[in-house]
Amino acid sequence: MNIFLYDKTFEGLLSVVYYAYDLKIFPDRIYDEKSYQDDIFASKYTVISDSGQAQKVWETIKKRSSKETCQKLYKVYLSELPGIEMLIFKYIELTLKTPINIEKNYSNATVVDLNKIYKKVIREAHRIFMFTRFQKTKDGIYFAPFEPLYDVLSLSINHFKDRFGDQKWLVYDTKRNYGFFWDKKEVTEVTFKETNINTVTGDLKEEILDEDEILFQDMWRDYFKSVTIKERKNIKLHKQFLPKRFWKYLPEKKAKILS
Repeated sequence: MNIFLYDKTFEGLLSVVYYAYDLKIFPDRIYDEKSYQDDIFASKYTVISDSGQAQKVWETIKKRSSKETCQKLYKVYLSELPGIEMLIFKYIELTLKTPINIEKNYSNATVVDLNKIYKKVIREAHRIFMFTRFQKTKDGIYFAPFEPLYDVLSLSINHFKDRFGDQKWLVYDTKRNYGFFWDKKEVTEVTFKETNINTVTGDLKEEILDEDEILFQDMWRDYFKSVTIKERKNIKLHKQFLPKRFWKYLPEKKAKILS
């Protein structure tokens, strides 16, 4: 069995593809080198991430398929699902050895499986747009925490820049402990060693909130309550459209703070 180890980056995964085709040795499994548990019966190959090699693979896929396929592979990679590396490798392998474009070959299990995951990732990214609730801090930054199923926060940046380009904002993935800060000029990736986020409720600590933030949250709760028609409540349907794991980030789902 051939085991390929890489640095758990998309560039590193594309480097694995280059390495495999260059040496004519193909992986049976691909693992993150940090989390891999040694197997004495396997042949192990550690691949060093190389931007030049990764770019060559990217351009080759684009020529044999399309730019959209390249983007799809990247977004599928963001799912972080177990075995996703081998699924992407098999898809690329299929793309390179098949003379026709395989994008819509839905009779092939690899194509079908990859597209299913792609749709899940895109749906999760859209939920970021839909369920954003910013909290304003004392220094005028609008902060929104998330805990998405997949690593989709980077897919939301252009949306927030377009919608809120005139405001300073920080969107943060509490599960993966990183986020993006927009200072009205450029986006910077940030990581907190210690945070003022309550991981149970999703709230910022009250002492760093803007003076009017709690008032605005209560006003929003009052509005939400006033437009709700109790007789038409359908909790089961509501959870389908608004998964409960997002509720802790929504002021309208919390008890009123002010009397």
